[in-house]
Amino acid sequence: MKIIDLRSDTVTKPTPAMREAMYRAEVGDDVFGEDPTVNRLQEMAAELLGKEAGLFVPTGTMGNLASILAHCQRGDEVILGNQAHTFFFEAGGISALGGIQSYQVPNQPDGTLDLDAIRSAIRSDDAHFPISRLIALENTHNRCGGVVLSAAYTQAVRDLADEYGLKLHIDGARIFNAAVALGMPARTLASPADSLTFCLSKGLGAPAGSVIVGDRDFIRRAHRARKMLGGGMRQSGVLAAAGIVALETMIDRLADDHARARRLAEGLSRIPGIELNPAHPATNMVFVDLSTDIDLSGAEVAARLKGQGMLVSQAGLRRFRLVTHCWIEDADIDQAISTFSAVL
Repeated sequence: MKIIDLRSDTVTKPTPAMREAMYRAEVGDDVFGEDPTVNRLQEMAAELLGKEAGLFVPTGTMGNLASILAHCQRGDEVILGNQAHTFFFEAGGISALGGIQSYQVPNQPDGTLDLDAIRSAIRSDDAHFPISRLIALENTHNRCGGVVLSAAYTQAVRDLADEYGLKLHIDGARIFNAAVALGMPARTLASPADSLTFCLSKGLGAPAGSVIVGDRDFIRRAHRARKMLGGGMRQSGVLAAAGIVALETMIDRLADDHARARRLAEGLSRIPGIELNPAHPATNMVFVDLSTDIDLSGAEVAARLKGQGMLVSQAGLRRFRLVTHCWIEDADIDQAISTFSAVL
């Protein structure tokens, strides 16, 4: 039985071209800055995102943490969404390891942070308060349904940050999904930010790794933070080689994932007992809620789906997240719809 794995786009495996590139990768000691494949990846990433420099890191979590450490000192405060990946899913690293406080502003359904709410969160110059240092956005936004933040909104946050002398970081784990969905270059979405991280190991299909981009002085500080966090990987060109192939070959095809997510959502919406939120996927994520008409628990539905060869991620007691990616084909979408219908 073929397993249809819709838990996440992190389950993707490297393509044959990536495996070949990894086998043939020219390597050196990246801690000394001598791995030519890593250097090429970093330069390519910076160029694609319109920044001066890049830094290869093992994970997106480390990318966000190193970026925030590079922007903030102990006792500083970062303003972010209450549904942000950095707040929800990164083990409290900015506080536990960086001594950096977070101020959580409610995310709107479209993934944005209300500008007036951001303004209200910025601290005045008072010795009783932590220092507001950074605003962090997420694009695409995971827990808000894979929604996309527009270039105009991000620029508005940039303007607000400038008004108060704050920096702006974007958790752009899926920034290329956002760019493809909006039909614009990723550098346009990245332009307002002082720093941005993106993942190679999600929809782009590489086996591991993320890249931080920003100006050279910021990257120098992030490099020091990466070292402190244990992120120096020596001959890591074998991983960077797959990342290069990902950037060269996997960005445009993200549109296929988006189209399949829409078709999946349309099919699921016709099944009694299923509610979609949001109703129309913006990118490659479909969020499914069980209505009160369904007597089964979320865990029971997930177990039954697994028994039929379909894996989904529980995003709540009665909510599932289904994510399309490069290993999901049209036939898999048809099978997923049929399986959900049969189980319910």
